[in-house]
Order: sequence, then structure tokens, then C-alpha cells
Amino acid sequence: MIVRAAGDVLHLITQPDHAALAHQIMDRWIADGLPASPRRASILRAIEEHDHGWLDVDASPIVDPATGRIADFISAPLEVRQGIWPRGVTRLAADPWAAALVAQHAIHVYARYAAAPEWQAFFDRMEALRTDFVSRSGLPFPQLLEDYTFLRIGDLISLAFCNGWTDAHEHGEYRIRYEPPAIVVSPDPWGGEWFPIEIAARELPNRRYRDDADAAAAWRSARIVTIGGVVRGGPPSRSFGEPGPG
Repeated sequence: MIVRAAGDVLHLITQPDHAALAHQIMDRWIADGLPASPRRASILRAIEEHDHGWLDVDASPIVDPATGRIADFISAPLEVRQGIWPRGVTRLAADPWAAALVAQHAIHVYARYAAAPEWQAFFDRMEALRTDFVSRSGLPFPQLLEDYTFLRIGDLISLAFCNGWTDAHEHGEYRIRYEPPAIVVSPDPWGGEWFPIEIAARELPNRRYRDDADAAAAWRSARIVTIGGVVRGGPPSRSFGEPGPG
């Protein structure tokens, strides 16, 4: 779940909805050979479904019992964050390249935990899945890393917009910054085109919740709001680093 504070309310966006927005954005990407890539369909499928392991989890909010606050995708319990990725990857088994890309995404976004003992089984599992699906695809591993750039950039663009992050982030040569209402990507991968985007969110009171049941009741009665913006390209700029997983 993405939890975006807006004064006295919270806007809750599901991870699958965020991924669907990433797909819409990257479907219009014209740089780096993506339009003509023979793997384009698999790349876009991986982008659209990279967070589908969250489908059941995001059916209702999770409350952190220590704080009473609704947990987002970064602060969700460890077993939740680790458990969603094998489900998401294996859902894509019919498209091995898409499955391998999502496995790579899991490995990339949690790389900072690579030395932590409680993460070793997770990395072993995800690396085994990645190896298996790359092998099934018949394509070389370096190609996976090249194609993964599209997934990560799409993820970052959508995350910045959905979370309302205004700090700058970078992957490869691309810098992403949310300058409300615009998401600006530098250098411009859309050939000067600007286009609107929007995401649906549930609006809940920005308060402490007793437990999951309390948050679930608020979720069921919440009104649906639409957050809108625009995507555009910008000039090259300097490096800033990356945020957490998504």
C-alpha cells in the first residue's frame, strides 16, 4: 500500500494500481530502442504486473500495532515484504522474461539488505527464480539487466507521483523529479510530448487506528478520489540517488 498524507486525510493507493500507472507511462516511452524491441510486450507486462504479489495484501490496510499508523509498502511487516515477491514472480511463469525481470526488481530494490541474516533466504529464493526464468527464456543475463532499466524507471516515475515525493531520484542516465503537478524525466524520453496521468486513491482520516479491523472499516467506507498530474521530459542533470522499493 502507498500511503500519501494530505493534511488531515490519507490517500491510500494500492501497489497494483501504482504498477498499472507505471505501465501506462512506459507504454509511451520512445527512447532506448523500446518501441522496436522484440521483448517489448514482456517488458511492459513485467512493468504492469511487477507488484501483483501485493493483490491480496492490499485488499485492506495493515496497521502497525506499535504506532497505530497504517503501514505502507516500506514499513509493512518483514514477512509481508518478503512474501509478496515469489508470488508475483511465479504468477508470470507463462512469460519467463517478464518473470525474470520482476525477480531482478525484487533483488534490486532490497539490495541494501543483502548482508542481513534475516534476508538471506529471500535473496536465495529470488536469485534461484531469476536464474530459472532467464534459463527458460533462452536469453542472456546481460540482456535482462539492460531491459530491467525500463521497469525500474517506470517504477520510480509512478512511485514519485503516487507518493508525492519531491526529492530527485535517478536510475542510469535518467533523473526523475516530481514538481507538482508534473513528473519531469531527464533527459526527455518522449520526444517533447506531454501527457496527463491520474491515479485513484481511497481517502481515509489521518489518525491512529486501533487495529486492522478499525482501518478496514474506514477503508470500506472511504470515498474514492482521483489524483491528477502530467508527465514531461526535461534536460539532463546531475545524480541524486534512488529511494526504496516499489
